[in-house]
Amino acid sequence: MTESLDHARLTAWRAYIEASQRLFTRLEDDLRAASGLSFADYHVLVLLSEAPGQRLRMGELADRLVFSPSRLTYQVSSMQRRGLVARQPCPQDGRGSEAVLTAAGLMALREAAPHHLHSVRTQLMDDLDDAEIACLTRIFTRLGRRLQGTVDATLSNS
Repeated sequence: MTESLDHARLTAWRAYIEASQRLFTRLEDDLRAASGLSFADYHVLVLLSEAPGQRLRMGELADRLVFSPSRLTYQVSSMQRRGLVARQPCPQDGRGSEAVLTAAGLMALREAAPHHLHSVRTQLMDDLDDAEIACLTRIFTRLGRRLQGTVDATLSNS
């Protein structure tokens, strides 16, 4: 069976793919130029800064980033070498480990955030009116929830 999209849906899909790739590339380039951080570095720092005790179990961090365990290990190891995060045994479970935000990581985040938020505003948000922002929020919140459920179901079946 061959699946196809009607013209409107195919046009929307292609516009989404091309624009989202260009947007991500522009945001990452701006972030690297301003701070030396990758988008993944920044996201890790944000999640840890918002977590209780500025620490998260590696599994939870991987889930929040939508990273495989091996990709997260690589990411955290890279950030550890630069002093942005530390990896420590989980106090509740000696078998697990947590990523912990360091003082240097928090400083890097605080320095990068104004530049990154300016880039987000100028590259995306300034072109949208309030109704479009509300629509994007609805679409991606719903899509994210559905996809999270799909990921959870896939993991529980393996």
